[in-house]
Amino acid sequence: MESEMLQSPLLGLGEEDESDLTDWNLPLAFMKKRHCEKIEGSKSLAQSWRMKDRMKTVSVALVLCLNVGVDPPDVVKTTPCARLECWIDPLSMGPQKALETIGANLQKQYENWQPRARYKQSLDPTVDEVKKLCTSLRRNAKEERVLFHYNGHGVPRPTVNGEIWVFNKNYTQYIPLSIYDLQTWMGSPSIFVYDCSNAGLIVKSFKQFALQREQELEVAAINPNHPLAQMPLPPSMKNCIQLAACEANELLPMIPDLPADLFTSCLTTPIKIALRWFCMQKSVRLVPGVTLDLIEKIPGRLNDRRTPLGELNWIFTAITDTIAWNVLPRDLFQKLFRQDLLVASLFRNFLLAERIMRSYNCTPVSSPRLPPTYMHAMWQAWDLAVDICLSQLPTIIEEGTAFRHSPFFAEQLTAFQVWLTMGVENRNPPEQLPIVLQVLLSQVHRLRALDLLGRFLDLGPWAVSLALSVGIFPYVLKLLQSSARELRPLLVFIWAKILAVDSELVVALSHLVVQYESNFCTVALQFIEEEKNYPLPSPAAPEGGSLTPVRDGPCTPRLRSVSSYGNIRAVTTARNLNKSLQNLSLNEESGSSVAFSPGNLSTSSSASSTLGSPENEEYILSFETIDKMRRVSSYSSLNSLIGVSFNSVYTQIWRVLLHLAADPYPDVSDLAMKVLNSIAYKATVNARPQRILDTSSLTQSAPASPTNKGMHIHQVGGSPPTTSTSSSSLTNEVPKQPVSRDLASVRPSVTNVGVQYTPHSHQFPRTRKMFDKGPEQTADDADDAVGHKSFISATVQTGFCDWSAKYFAQPVMKIPEEHDLESQIRKEREWRFLRNARVRKQAQKIIQKGISRLDDQIFLNRNPGVPSVVKFHPFTPCIAVADKDSICFWDWEKGEKLDYFHNGNPRYTRITAMEYLNGQDCSLLLTATDDGAIRVWKNFADLEKNPEMVTAWQGLSDMLPTTRGAGMVVDWEQETGLLMTSGDVRIIRIWDTDREMKVQDIPTGADSCVTSLSCDSHRSLIVAGLGDGSIRVFDRRMALSECRVMTYREHTAWVVKAYLQKHPEGNIMSVSVNGDVRFFDPRMPESMKVLQIVKGLTALDIHPQANLFACGSMNQFTAIYNGNGELINNIKYYDGFMGQRVGAISCLAFHPHWPHLAVGSNDFYISVYSVEKRIR
Repeated sequence: MESEMLQSPLLGLGEEDESDLTDWNLPLAFMKKRHCEKIEGSKSLAQSWRMKDRMKTVSVALVLCLNVGVDPPDVVKTTPCARLECWIDPLSMGPQKALETIGANLQKQYENWQPRARYKQSLDPTVDEVKKLCTSLRRNAKEERVLFHYNGHGVPRPTVNGEIWVFNKNYTQYIPLSIYDLQTWMGSPSIFVYDCSNAGLIVKSFKQFALQREQELEVAAINPNHPLAQMPLPPSMKNCIQLAACEANELLPMIPDLPADLFTSCLTTPIKIALRWFCMQKSVRLVPGVTLDLIEKIPGRLNDRRTPLGELNWIFTAITDTIAWNVLPRDLFQKLFRQDLLVASLFRNFLLAERIMRSYNCTPVSSPRLPPTYMHAMWQAWDLAVDICLSQLPTIIEEGTAFRHSPFFAEQLTAFQVWLTMGVENRNPPEQLPIVLQVLLSQVHRLRALDLLGRFLDLGPWAVSLALSVGIFPYVLKLLQSSARELRPLLVFIWAKILAVDSELVVALSHLVVQYESNFCTVALQFIEEEKNYPLPSPAAPEGGSLTPVRDGPCTPRLRSVSSYGNIRAVTTARNLNKSLQNLSLNEESGSSVAFSPGNLSTSSSASSTLGSPENEEYILSFETIDKMRRVSSYSSLNSLIGVSFNSVYTQIWRVLLHLAADPYPDVSDLAMKVLNSIAYKATVNARPQRILDTSSLTQSAPASPTNKGMHIHQVGGSPPTTSTSSSSLTNEVPKQPVSRDLASVRPSVTNVGVQYTPHSHQFPRTRKMFDKGPEQTADDADDAVGHKSFISATVQTGFCDWSAKYFAQPVMKIPEEHDLESQIRKEREWRFLRNARVRKQAQKIIQKGISRLDDQIFLNRNPGVPSVVKFHPFTPCIAVADKDSICFWDWEKGEKLDYFHNGNPRYTRITAMEYLNGQDCSLLLTATDDGAIRVWKNFADLEKNPEMVTAWQGLSDMLPTTRGAGMVVDWEQETGLLMTSGDVRIIRIWDTDREMKVQDIPTGADSCVTSLSCDSHRSLIVAGLGDGSIRVFDRRMALSECRVMTYREHTAWVVKAYLQKHPEGNIMSVSVNGDVRFFDPRMPESMKVLQIVKGLTALDIHPQANLFACGSMNQFTAIYNGNGELINNIKYYDGFMGQRVGAISCLAFHPHWPHLAVGSNDFYISVYSVEKRIR
């Protein structure tokens, strides 16, 4: 069975209680996720990972102020001193050639990171040259980003007034260049790189000038005469990024073994400077033979991950990405590391610059400012990777040995796996997540990385959001095109997780999906027809799922290969399409009815509908009614809707909608009503719009005669009865009342809780002539448009798809809570099962002592309504008492009323049967009414929650509510999950609550109603007592023509009770209103024993454990007998000094275990009697 059946020992019980182990093995009905959860999607998380303003750096200005050979006056250089600029010694060649060579090298270094950008060099420029360069690049870049690189090693340091230095034309003077002017020329968005001493001053001045600009704009906005008021608004400087080599009071390091432009080297050649710096550290002594000259000979290319140099670059990218993702806020990480490829590369390299330059007491500065990262633990992993690589270098170069790849990625995947395996739920994100992203690039580790990634995404929506924020999306999108078959299951799982959290990504997959010309509805219909033995999901209900055939896993129905629809056009002609609709899981053998509306394909809980087939001429809506509807609404639009043929697809859909509109589950009927009213309005508005009436203006009357088939829905095959006075009515006459508690003694009144509308066709009188023009119109037709807006509803939608998608967003690899031995749910179940065992044991002890009297009144109270059905809960001191249309719950130990709520059935119907489902565990209450509807409730008798309808469906069709009939009778088998239903019909219908579908219709073979049902799951027998006095025995394993295995006709009057004992040799006990009690052996054709008790019985029940039965009489007394027919005692008066005479008995019931008897009478009182107190 399902996961609700937990195969587990019952802790705390001895061997003598092994029978109680069955509590663990019993299936639970209507306890799947769709019944317990609210049918809605998961709350969408803010997806900050998707960059709306993705940018590109399209232009780069390289401004070098070196003045080779001349040192600036404010800098005193050491001897020896750092001289390399872009890895070139400017003194090794002529000044001009050195300047040009350095400029060319700098451009090449930048081109490694952004080869498609437009580069412009400005070597030792003047102010005008810088202005011309910047304005030209900004004009060409438009809204894209421009980079301004400034090398000021040959000019004075920046000033506190916000100026940097350039030259005059003759290079005789240093000319200041205001940062304010530079902002104006560069515009926004821009990125600035300052490689000079005191560079932090530039960053401060930049921010001050940006603030000054904003203040000037605010003044200009207020004062129209301001000079800036007439000028176009300049761009904001907030989108500008700055990278500076040092703080405002720091000088650049001058160590001879390092380049003079150390900051530029870190930003543009990170691997080269990182290896050089590593060799300058003391730790390099652990790697003998490695020198500064040797690292220049590392083989390979940066973009080839198979070579040593390429692998180091790959590891460096992974480590710097990981450090940034773990340290930076998510929005800042997205802006700096995912928005622009060049910016991301510069900031990754900036992390290295911070580490290297801080070791020389120089602190690089950025705007926006980053938190310190130079001490992050991942740098140790980088040092190890460099160490492993350099240790192989001498043998690789000298002896030509093969390069051994670094174990870095394998070790990081292991660390990630440890986090997944050993971590707790509330924990920090794994720091290795960005490395997993990089590992997807490697074929060697890809399979393992995808597996671990899938396990991580399974942790929940938060994990998916983290993965997307890292940048996983383009990687897994690209992998969809991989031909490796072993990756496909993992990719399907990963994509299911991603799409469940961010469904908008479906658009990104559209180019990978093969487009077919076939109409979607055609494919859907063929798909459902092929799957018609598999039940379909229901429209989502806001307060709980309705009775619909859906499997526990919401990822249903099963996927089929697209190739199976190759011949789709051939099977979807008009004839086949109509046949598909007729047999589309709409018959009672295969599931629930389907409602089609524009943009929606939903199913109803009313699984009992029969639309009919070519061999079955009975339809939900009779042809006479269809014809009347077409004649009544004789406009062309409605004619085109219904079509000429009564067997058209539109007629089939219309029949289904009419059926769904009378569904007992409110949300299903409301959805159908919206569709019906919308269609009816659209069908009539084009011709002559009429005023739409609401139900409060319609005359409510009792149901018409069953013979008036032309006026009513023909109720066959499980169709519910209509509640309006006309078959053309598209509203339920009885408005639905929300479930509410009313602990007072006054019964809830039926009130109209909302305006319901009736389509145009309802207005026609019943005596209307065929060619009448329709109802008279009122004078204020101008107001009709306002009233009709209610009918023009949007596409009917439910939350079912979103709820189903939520399944993928939740952990599926985690042990379910009900299987976790330490979970609260598990502990609660263990407690309930221990309670059950205690109740069974204590009740059995009392029964074994023998029962001489059963007249000790332990509970008496006045019920809000006349009791019609009473039912003990099997294990709690709770008793349910139903009156005509409401249910009251009492605590018979404390004498308190626990709950009282309306059942929701129409006013002309009554509750005739009740059953506790899952009584051993999480109890539900099933109610059956004489119109054939079944409703299941939860949260009853719960002071913290309101009663809630779990599901409802039409259990029987052709039920004609009467005051004299048997109504609807049911019997429940917890062991099999089967519900037997019958009553004022000629069949016994069996429902499978696990599959949520009807499995069998057994004909009774009699012309009278079924008054009592009893079944035995072990023998597959069903015993039915009928109104004509016959007792009929059925074996549900046999064919319908042979399943009636025995008929007893010894009773001559209405059978009050027929009971089949629940053990292999169990006999049948039956009682009629005449008081004759008969015992039958199902194997024998005649009764074994006959007893005669009082006549005029109105109610009777048999105790399943004790040898007792009790009967209530219209003569105002209750009699209790033992199995031999001996009278134990009569109950005629209530207890007390002035105990009054009991009223006529309306219902009674024994407790399933305790020797308790509940009695309801017509004087509104409900009482509970037990054995003598000394025995209890």
